[in-house]
Amino acid sequence: MTASPDSQTAPSPNDPRRDALARLTPFGWKGGMAVILIGLALSFFLAGYFVIYWRNADMDFMIVYNALVLNDGKPQAFFDHPSYFTILSVKAWFQFMHALGLLDAWKLSSIPSALNVPAFDAAMTSAVRAGRIVAWLTATLFVVVFAALARRVFRDWRIALLTTFAFAFSGGMAVHMRILRSELIAACLFTFALMLLIAAARRADNWRPLAIGAAAALCMLGMENKVQIILLIAALPVIMLPFGTAQGASTSFWRRPAAWVAVLLSAVAAGAMLTLAWPLIGVGLELESIDIAQLHALIAGRFGIYQVALLIWIGAGMIAFAMLWRVSAAETLASIFAVAAGASLGLLALYIAFDPQNVVAVINPVEKMLVFADAPATSATEGGKIWAAIALLFDGVKSVLQRYTFVLFTSPRPTVFLTWLVFPGIVYAWFKGERQTAIQAAILLLSAIGIDALGVRRNLKAEYFILTDPLIILAGALLLEKLNDLRFSKWAYPIGAALIVVHVAISQAEPVKHVMKRSGPEYICEWNEYYEPLLPMPWCDKPPKRP
Repeated sequence: MTASPDSQTAPSPNDPRRDALARLTPFGWKGGMAVILIGLALSFFLAGYFVIYWRNADMDFMIVYNALVLNDGKPQAFFDHPSYFTILSVKAWFQFMHALGLLDAWKLSSIPSALNVPAFDAAMTSAVRAGRIVAWLTATLFVVVFAALARRVFRDWRIALLTTFAFAFSGGMAVHMRILRSELIAACLFTFALMLLIAAARRADNWRPLAIGAAAALCMLGMENKVQIILLIAALPVIMLPFGTAQGASTSFWRRPAAWVAVLLSAVAAGAMLTLAWPLIGVGLELESIDIAQLHALIAGRFGIYQVALLIWIGAGMIAFAMLWRVSAAETLASIFAVAAGASLGLLALYIAFDPQNVVAVINPVEKMLVFADAPATSATEGGKIWAAIALLFDGVKSVLQRYTFVLFTSPRPTVFLTWLVFPGIVYAWFKGERQTAIQAAILLLSAIGIDALGVRRNLKAEYFILTDPLIILAGALLLEKLNDLRFSKWAYPIGAALIVVHVAISQAEPVKHVMKRSGPEYICEWNEYYEPLLPMPWCDKPPKRP
């Protein structure tokens, strides 16, 4: 029989020419990554590097000042986040640039007095711009690392590339790529830990406890830069529960007697690392240092209680995962010891530039966060008013959902539009029978909403988007991977192309706004003496002479 003309010309439902993923990634993996990195560089230099030095005084000045004083042999002055690696990276970059003869303003004594305004402005311009280069290089490095991990999480490189694009041009990355803040390093290290854990949960191998230990180290390192990610870390045991697979059950090695030798070695490593880190834990709980930081105990007037509870919570989560997904007792114990070893190893990084106040902030993260909480949040936590705290949380969730609509509350956050697909995607996946994927995406999205709800207490500034944007992006990517047939829908390509255009346009709104501003310097004089006692600004009243 001869096929009819209609059957010869009718496109197949799975015709490659209708594959939206292929059409949205025309440059291949390497070409797509090149386009992303070139786009980031253009964005940075067109709307970031050349912005006047005082435009983002909070926190550019704090980070630059601490790098300058450390290079001058003076003590660090800022410990609030505590921005540990951000300050150290800028300090090292200043030294490197000065060694090459490219930066004269590399230490405090090289900055002219504020009384000589032209010289002061020139020096601070060069210092702040050098710091912005650090932010751009850090962001670029993190995008590359994110891409490598996305290739491990997602089998289809096209999904990995689109996920990387969404991350690179997210609202949080757009903000942090050109300013010096603590959230970038902290949030990205946590995101990398999460992606490592997802990859490890999906596919078992003999070395999986090492990956889990590396994730624990990344979480600790992230918290050393921004203690607020303790909230994300606390959510991990719940986030990870639905990510197991049949292929993630323990390998045969972990079911043989020889596996207990690996458990013993893990225990020895954990004991050794914990022994090395124990003095730091003691410093963090030392009452004299805590009094200097002006912290108040969260529970029963004693420090260290919820920290122990968090450790138990993480251990319980790991045991629950093992029971749910057939992970052997030997591998579970080895993984628990690996977490202890990795977290202790990460804590040892505080010795690089030791200061007790950095240690106090990291060991007591919630108390440090409450120092900057608004009055209602402080009242609810200190007074033990459970219902008041719940009411604040619900109010925050309501505000977040309004922001996610974009219509009720506009925001320079392109991932908002991604949620428009994630919400119905979860429902669609559930009714299609892909319930595990629906639960995975739902937990990631709910975690983002919860963290954002807490961020509302500080107006959920664009700087905080980096903490939860990756959760929303990963939720969308997981749905796209499992609902793969949707890529052949006639609406897939136009929706995908529209999302890419909107993503780039909205993410650049905040940087362009800063370029277009014509107002004067940020008025930071009220905290100048506290955060920058030796670097008065020329626009502050009667700047004191530096000794």
